[in-house]
Amino acid sequence: MPKILIIDDERAIRSTLKEILEFENYAVDEAEDGEKGLQLLNKSKYDVVLCDIKMPGMDGLEVLEKAMEVSPDTPFIMISAHGTIDTAVEATKKGAYDFLQKPPDLNRLLVTVRNALDKATLVTETKILKKKISKTYEMVGTSGALGRVKQAIEKVAPTDARVLITGPNGSGKELVARSIHEHSNRSNGPLIEVNCAAIPSELIESELFGHEKGSFTSAVKQRLGKFEQANGGTLFLDEVGDMSLSAQAKVLRALQEHKITRVGGDKDIQVDVRVIAATNKNLLEEIEAKNFREDLYHRLGVILIHVPPLNERREDIPDLVAKFLNDIANDYGNKPKSIAADAMEYLQGLDWRGNVRELRNVVERLVIMSGNEITLEDAKAYARPVVTY
Repeated sequence: MPKILIIDDERAIRSTLKEILEFENYAVDEAEDGEKGLQLLNKSKYDVVLCDIKMPGMDGLEVLEKAMEVSPDTPFIMISAHGTIDTAVEATKKGAYDFLQKPPDLNRLLVTVRNALDKATLVTETKILKKKISKTYEMVGTSGALGRVKQAIEKVAPTDARVLITGPNGSGKELVARSIHEHSNRSNGPLIEVNCAAIPSELIESELFGHEKGSFTSAVKQRLGKFEQANGGTLFLDEVGDMSLSAQAKVLRALQEHKITRVGGDKDIQVDVRVIAATNKNLLEEIEAKNFREDLYHRLGVILIHVPPLNERREDIPDLVAKFLNDIANDYGNKPKSIAADAMEYLQGLDWRGNVRELRNVVERLVIMSGNEITLEDAKAYARPVVTY
């Protein structure tokens, strides 16, 4: 049952509002002034607060301001018989969800309360989802090699510096990019990912910069590119070493001037984007082979972060296996399986050319094919199965 707090110095108003809201199956508490209201907010969690503006002692706007420090996600609906546009604007600036005039219209009041409850639910669900996502993309391990990567992320994330992440396939370059974004000042903005290797060279420019209607045969309507979609946030160019030279030239201009032009368009569009790039290629060798622009390399590589292969941080394998066992159990709705010490030792001794991605697949295979405990025999049988044709 949603809990609502009414803060108002008029007993008749409190009683009327309480009666209406309790009839709609809400639990209602009352406070006759701002001091009492803040005391109740400190003791209990409320889903919505209805607060009068004009009260003796502490007025409603002061209550709102102090309440936002204690419970910033609680929707406040301000009510007043002396409401003006200026008062409503000031209340909204201080964090109020809505503003109602006394005496409030019954239908308007109930609709506003329901909408405020919906908003509070969405805020809570978003926080839970963000926590789940951050756990899914958590960087696991305590090795010195991974520690250096984490230190670099900690230093560079709060800045707007461009970052070039290098490392073999499956080593976790995407996790580094996500971690930089989540710990940056742009974390509330979008993180837009582009896999440059998966997009045909003739379509990469349209994908990155968008296109105008009619700019080519299949351009039946205007399309926003990834740069515009990432405005105010972060653009992650994965496998940037596979980008065509013509697209590289346009990316270089976007980085230099913070402007892009859609394919088939002639108007410059201002963009505010932080670019993080990743590659499994040696870009210096690609520059020598004339496959990658040196000026773009220097633009992208303000900060260089190298993600080591799993073979260089084998001490992280037990932590990774434990995480994967829990993740897979949650996916399947089962209890996490355990793994014998000698089986773990065996896994640590294998050659992990596919890096963390390969380890995750092997753990899932072992979970499916083993009993309640993954034994050494299971690890030997299924970690490197013999494929016959």
